[in-house]
Amino acid sequence: MTLQTLAWLSMAAYAVHIMEEFTFDWRNWARAVIKLPVEWSDFYVTNAVVISLGIAQAELSPTLPLAPLIFASLMLINAMFFHILPFVRMGGRFSPGLVTAILLFLPTGIAVWQKAGHEAVLDWTTVTLAIFGGAALMAYPIIMLNLKDRPYFRQA
Repeated sequence: MTLQTLAWLSMAAYAVHIMEEFTFDWRNWARAVIKLPVEWSDFYVTNAVVISLGIAQAELSPTLPLAPLIFASLMLINAMFFHILPFVRMGGRFSPGLVTAILLFLPTGIAVWQKAGHEAVLDWTTVTLAIFGGAALMAYPIIMLNLKDRPYFRQA
């Protein structure tokens, strides 16, 4: 399987993950468990951007292998810190997205990293940029949500 094929599978995995989150009411879970001031409109816009990034990283993967590594890092960070860890910390309370995080994000994210390693595109700079890029993509909407109600950012 090529890196590009894995990148497309990653994007597809994210789409299925979004469906699970939506179906099992991720918004109310996020408000109750991780205290995120999120609305459904935030969910829709953020996930539209994620799907757009997923398409872009898959298209860029033959010439810019860093792109699918960043996306894979985003998936792995999302799985570990926003689904698996909260599930454990909350004594087994279901986290919408947990099933796809375990069954799709972990194997697909790891496969992208393994393929990049086999193709010898990994060096310390690439690894660092990929991990920080994935973390930044995960943090960005959370930071925005926490800033939007501050007086400086209100448009009223």
